[in-house]
Amino acid sequence: MLRVRLIDCRSLASNDYAAVLPRGRFDVAAAAEKVAPICEAVRIEGEAALRRFSQQFDHVVPDQWRVDPATAAQCAAQLDPDLAAALRTAIERRRAVSERELLPDNVAVELAPGADVAIRSVPVERVGLYVPGGLAPLASSVIMNVVPAQVAGVRSLAVASPPQADHGGLPHPTILAVCHMLGVEEIYAVGGAQAIAMFAYGVDGLCASVDMITGPGNIYVVAAKRLVKGLVGIDSEAGPTEIAVLADDSADPRFVAADLLSQAEHDPGAGSVLVTMDEALVTGVETELERQLQRAGHGDRVRTALSGPQSAVMVVRDLDQGIDIVNAYAAEHLEIQTRQAGHVASRIHNAGAIFVGGYSPVPLGDYSAGSTHVLPTSGTARHSSGLTVRSFLKTIHVIDYSRDALADIGASIERFALAENLPGHAHAIAVRLDDDSSPGGPDGAQPGRGGQA
Repeated sequence: MLRVRLIDCRSLASNDYAAVLPRGRFDVAAAAEKVAPICEAVRIEGEAALRRFSQQFDHVVPDQWRVDPATAAQCAAQLDPDLAAALRTAIERRRAVSERELLPDNVAVELAPGADVAIRSVPVERVGLYVPGGLAPLASSVIMNVVPAQVAGVRSLAVASPPQADHGGLPHPTILAVCHMLGVEEIYAVGGAQAIAMFAYGVDGLCASVDMITGPGNIYVVAAKRLVKGLVGIDSEAGPTEIAVLADDSADPRFVAADLLSQAEHDPGAGSVLVTMDEALVTGVETELERQLQRAGHGDRVRTALSGPQSAVMVVRDLDQGIDIVNAYAAEHLEIQTRQAGHVASRIHNAGAIFVGGYSPVPLGDYSAGSTHVLPTSGTARHSSGLTVRSFLKTIHVIDYSRDALADIGASIERFALAENLPGHAHAIAVRLDDDSSPGGPDGAQPGRGGQA
């Protein structure tokens, strides 16, 4: 019989929560030691290393690394019509939400007459998008990565996904089909840490290096992203997926059990956590878990995840303590299945995404809600956000001061610079405000503001 760990939180004070939160072990540092030689080999050897690691890890070497766009188009044409319609719905809804995520561009602040600072939002130039193809070929991740990048205005997009021995060394056909539907033609049959290294360092004659790498993957993909972070930008170091459900006696145990199971089928290390003050719900969910497990598609994987240290039922005193617990946990996915669920959701400040009420389950967000499913894990929702259009935008401040505007605060800047023992900084201000040094004297033109020097 399935046993999910029970944690009684009713007697705990708030400063005790961190010690009892269910967390799995996700040692990126240890994995980084293993993938460092892989990344270094790709950097030095290029395609030869890709060939060696593809055979070693994917058990197939593609006939060509870059997928012919005609192959992706053929995969799209061969899609089941109902699946094609579902994919189009997911794309349309993600794009509609992404378009509303855009930051305002060219916002200017006039701090004083002639003293302007403009704020420009500029897209990253080239992005490498990684799409897993292991336990589940996540075609949905293509949508979640490509659509916001396109809306942000990224000019060059490349997708990498592991070659599949069952598909002639190509990535999964549905992944290729979605790439075609989104107009992505640069696709590579490269997986794992070697794909991350290929994006970061580039491979001569095959793939140009990128400025940013996004997309989920296993611990070795995450470790490789950590190794190349700084050389390129990354979205996050995502750990195994997780769900927390905050529920009271109004929740349907069938819904709660189904949602805990749905996350557990992702990975043996996935976390499924129920937080409730209703012991009758606990009993009902346990019964439903056992019943629904009988027809689960990945029973062994689900049992391992639900019985692991990263999963638990946490019994709390009341709703207030439950809210405190889930804020401390900072789930990747948080479902609120309580009375006045919308009001409860407004009290949550740590979560990757919040699913309100019994009819907003996590799989809705995984596919077609319009929201992102690339979300912070392992408690990092305390300080980080999911992948959105903003993730692909850089902010540039454009400073444009006239001579008079600089003169207005020049003396204070000089004092500030001298206080930091940086006399050269002070001189760079003073030299501009010395009347004798101005082009043409005190009434000289001002280069940079439309003057004729």
